[in-house]
Amino acid sequence: MAEYNHETGRLAPPRHIAIIMDGNGRWATKRGLPRTAGHKAGAETFRKIATYCKDIGVKYLTVYAFSTENWKRSETEVAAIMALLKKYLLEAVDTMERDHIRLHFFGDMTPIAPELRALARETDEITEHLSADDFQANVCLNYGGRDEILRAARRFAADCAAGVKKPEELEEAVFSGYLDSRGIPDPELIIRPSGEQRLSNFLLWQCAYAEFYYTDTLWPDFDEKEIDRAIAAYHARDRRFGGVK
Repeated sequence: MAEYNHETGRLAPPRHIAIIMDGNGRWATKRGLPRTAGHKAGAETFRKIATYCKDIGVKYLTVYAFSTENWKRSETEVAAIMALLKKYLLEAVDTMERDHIRLHFFGDMTPIAPELRALARETDEITEHLSADDFQANVCLNYGGRDEILRAARRFAADCAAGVKKPEELEEAVFSGYLDSRGIPDPELIIRPSGEQRLSNFLLWQCAYAEFYYTDTLWPDFDEKEIDRAIAAYHARDRRFGGVK
């Protein structure tokens, strides 16, 4: 039975929600605007939804901001996304402690501009000083689920070569400790706006027992009511984890 949150007067939300922030470009195109305008609107939606998730008791929110495949987009669009990220990180550095929001990045950061990597390291340092009980936003940047698994496998192999680990010690829990999401519980609910019904290389290891929720709403139009509908759908599911009830 779902737990009831007496503070909010509603069913407790999933502890970890993940969102594929899709539809920014289509939102802009429908309005005769450049795709960059869609990304700007989507960034504001992320800010609004993260605040709402924090307020209703979600502990972790993981969002797909930029995939390993997104480098194929035009230089103008990629530059606009990175500029928005820089703006968000500069604000986060100033507000994380005040708002008790932890920030963590998933993905291979090596191709990211040095200035952005430095800002990400600064947010990591602030996060370390915050309580483990505080709300945490995880931003997937230059992220791909397959790439994450490969990087984890390489780290484990390197530890085996160094004599730190033995191949026969590899179990699911051990391997999870090599992933970008180490120390973070898997998402219970994955949401994809925009009408697409695929994972697009998002959290392939972590999604094993997640519930999926799809909506035709484009990400910039996604609001608090959409989150409420997704959580209501989640609570209506029968989560058996391979067992029988």
